Amino acid sequence: MLPENLPAPLAAALAARGYETLTPVQAEVIAAEAEGRDLLVSAQTGSGKTVAFGLAMAGQLLTDGLVLPQAGLPLALVIAPTRELALQVSRELDWLYAGARIATCVGGMDASKERRALSHGVHIVVGTPGRLRDHLERGALKLGELKAAVLDEADEMLDMGFREDLEQILDATPAERRTLLFSATLPRPIVQLAKTYQRDAVRIATVGEDRGHGDIEYQAVAIAPSDIEHVVVNLLRLHEAETAMLFCATRDNVRHLHASLVERGFAAVALSGEHSQNERNAALQALRDGRARVCVATDVAARGIDLPSLSLVVHVELPRDAETLQHRSGRTGRAGRKGTAMLIVPYQKRRRVEGMLRAARIAVNWVPVPGADEIRAADRERLLTRLAEPVELDDEDRALGERLLETRSPQDVAAMLIRAMRASMPAPEEMADGANEPPRREDKHRPGFDDTVWFRLDIGRRQNADPRWLLPLLCRRGHVTRDEIGAIRIGPAETMVQIPRAIAGRFLASAKRTAGSEGEDAIAIEPPEGGPAPAPQHRASPRGRQSNAGPSRAPRYSARPTKAPRR
Repeated sequence: MLPENLPAPLAAALAARGYETLTPVQAEVIAAEAEGRDLLVSAQTGSGKTVAFGLAMAGQLLTDGLVLPQAGLPLALVIAPTRELALQVSRELDWLYAGARIATCVGGMDASKERRALSHGVHIVVGTPGRLRDHLERGALKLGELKAAVLDEADEMLDMGFREDLEQILDATPAERRTLLFSATLPRPIVQLAKTYQRDAVRIATVGEDRGHGDIEYQAVAIAPSDIEHVVVNLLRLHEAETAMLFCATRDNVRHLHASLVERGFAAVALSGEHSQNERNAALQALRDGRARVCVATDVAARGIDLPSLSLVVHVELPRDAETLQHRSGRTGRAGRKGTAMLIVPYQKRRRVEGMLRAARIAVNWVPVPGADEIRAADRERLLTRLAEPVELDDEDRALGERLLETRSPQDVAAMLIRAMRASMPAPEEMADGANEPPRREDKHRPGFDDTVWFRLDIGRRQNADPRWLLPLLCRRGHVTRDEIGAIRIGPAETMVQIPRAIAGRFLASAKRTAGSEGEDAIAIEPPEGGPAPAPQHRASPRGRQSNAGPSRAPRYSARPTKAPRR
């Protein structure tokens, strides 16, 4: 039941939207002790904080708690870190305050239209720091009558370098305004900002000890780095989420993964810093109306996105810290809905990831990589469920069905329908044998390895070397099969690998050709003293040889950390 102290217009708007109760943060911001005071709120992503600060500033917007005054200079200002979040906030406040004039000022949009909207009078302004500062300096944004200023996701704005912009904007507002500061976390810079611009603020904390969302199930799969794309495909196919979001570290990786998924038949869109605002809007609209079901994005591009149907988040590339993990995963499991967050963890990074999750108090379930057989079994159950659902049939549907039954048996018609539905699904990837098996013993001797050559890799236990990811690396770099690799002996700083002498020259030649400057390809593969037998001059064609060993190009996703990329 909605609280009795809510202004009547807002209570009606909430009821029409389907609200029966308020979330904890929404209830606390309208409590008696918070009325009219500055607020410092730490609230989890997806906890309903946009509606929360909308309710909190009702006293500054509504005359006698009932009506909005005539639009003029803005009464409330909401500052958000990204265009997508600002647009989302504007949409939320639009239904909460029916009839309010709301101006949205964000980068990438027509600034002249925004200035015209401001000049015609507004109640609320929502915008990003850079664009708001620009309008302020040009005299289009006048804050002399402002009664409430809201900083949404303040920690993100400081991380993105907007401190100077925020300070200039807040310095232009009346000293007696209310300042509502919302942040998922409260690091020292946020506390300092609060001390500077707030007076006797009420502290509200709705983030519990369990940093992981109660409505988000965290799962992780440990894989070889070269299997990342195949695992992404199989996770999407296994879960068949209505909407899924995949996070990559760089815009180049977003571009590559998006193209790869579209090629495989997924309805996917991409969001990164290289996309214009119109392209972003079109991508989000495609996700909202169901024309696309998968979004591949960088961290920055996905800030503030709220998609009600989003139930699966996949961390294709690992987040840099627990805070980023939390923000990414918070795109799902919002407002009481359930969601799943999947972490794809290269074998050599599992220990670091486990430590990060443990420190963040996030419980994770390590699961095996889904195989093609498991996905096909899930497909069969989904097909049966879909075909059992009631549907409305018109006369034309029935007439066409009768024509089919004149030439085909009911069993054939049903089988053809199932085949057509299966054909619309992207094929699952066949994972390499042993993808979910523990690594074989490092010093195991097998028949056929009596005359061998040992090769040295400049990576060892200190770099989390593990046979489970070294084995696929050796196959790809050396153009050999798993059966052509003998013992793998890992030392503190180096690894020795056993290769039959008959193919040692070919192995070394391929390892040199596939050497690179980053990721797995930066690992040096060196011959023993004196070197192995030379490579044969009449070797088989690369095409034939790669059919057993997999592609020879460098992996798109780096196994070693590189310098900070552009997002």
